[in-house]
Parts: sequence; C-alpha cells; structure tokens
Amino acid sequence: MPIWLQAGLWGLAAGGALVVGAGVAWLIEVPQRIVASVMAFGAGVLISALAFDLVDEAETKGGLTATVLGFLVGAVAYLLANVVLARRGARHRKRSGDQQPSEVEQGGSGSAIAIGALLDGIPESVVLGLSLLGGNGIGIPVLAAIFISNLPEGLSSAAGMKRNGRPARYVFGVWIGVAVASGLAGLLGCLLLQGASAELVAAITALAAGAILTMVADTMIPEAFERTHLYAGLIATLGFLTAFTIGRAG
Repeated sequence: MPIWLQAGLWGLAAGGALVVGAGVAWLIEVPQRIVASVMAFGAGVLISALAFDLVDEAETKGGLTATVLGFLVGAVAYLLANVVLARRGARHRKRSGDQQPSEVEQGGSGSAIAIGALLDGIPESVVLGLSLLGGNGIGIPVLAAIFISNLPEGLSSAAGMKRNGRPARYVFGVWIGVAVASGLAGLLGCLLLQGASAELVAAITALAAGAILTMVADTMIPEAFERTHLYAGLIATLGFLTAFTIGRAG
C-alpha cells in the first residue's frame, strides 16, 4: 500500500475518534466532570507527544532554526484563525455545558463551530502523515496521543452542541466531515512532501506542533480546569506520563 494512502487511512482513523466521542455524548448523558477529566488527560498526552516526538524529531532532522520558525508560525496562525472564529461564535466549541451559542443567539455560529472543529483537527492529521515519511511506519506515540485526545474533544463538543439544540444531522455531519478531512490532510501532507528536504519537513512538522499546542492551551485546558479545578494538573500529568511511557516502551 502506498505510504500516502496509509497516511490518509491513519488520519481517518484518528479523526474517527471524534465521531466515536460524539456518538457517546449523543446517546449517553456523561457527567461533565468526567468529560473534563478525560479532556485534561488528553491534553497531557498531546503535550508529551509534542515535546518528545514531534518537536524533538523536527529539530534532530531539520535543525533548530527551521523548527523554531515553524513552531512560532503555527502558533500565530492558529491564534489568528481562532480569534476570527471566536468572534463568530466558536469560542466555546469544545465546552460540554451551555456556553456554546445557538443559531438564534448568534447567527452563523453553527458554521463557525464546524470550521473551528476542522481547524483543531487538521494539524494533528498532517503530523500523522509526515510521521510516515521516515520509512519507519506510523508514529505510535503520536497516533495514540491524537486518538486519546480526540475522544474527549468529540464528546465534550458534541455534548455542548446537543445542549444548545443542534440537531443530530448537524452534530454528526460536523464530526464525520472533520474525520474525512483529517484523512485527506494526512494523505496530502504525506503525498506533497515526499522527497522534500529535511528542513522543510521539520518546519511543517513544527508548524503543526505549534498549532496543536496553542489549541490545547486555548480550548482543552480551559474546559478541563472549569470542571476539575485543582485536579486538572494532576490528571494532565498522568496523561503526559502515559504518553511518555508508551513512547519509551515502544
């Protein structure tokens, strides 16, 4: 199977965790504290994968300059896009409570939330695609981190959508669309960068990592802290150690 097709399938599988989380939220009334706890755990997992896999590998293969520049560009680009979407109603798109506005409260918020969900998922899938370019197969720690973090993201956001009257066709349309887009992002990231220089791959990897870390700080950690308060740090630490252990054991 071509590497680019593998990248697309892995991206689709990781994005599918969002659909699974949304399905759980739609069918079961999960306590918000549990949702927030899993969100904190997922945030810790992602931070570990960023530090020990993505950024470290980018610097090793492409150098410090390309990595630092890519990381900063990714963070700023995500911030700017997120500011625009927040003003259009997507600020609380990962919240499981009633913070998300309904379409009546803010027209166009449904589209903004959908685009925001896409914005959150694409960098992760690009990273998965790039992890295959080294010829050593999929990066298991990164895949596990994305999958584990996507479950509570889909669960929390879908719970908030349901509370604010979004219909099932909207909720599952959003997450299925994001899952498909994640697969395409992984596929294109791998396909377009085959044969690219180590510096360029490092810069793109770091760019995606910067966007992911900004996303974690802006959307996941606030939701986790709001419900778990002082326990959020400990739960995130456990997620960090879990991902670190998976990476070193592998």
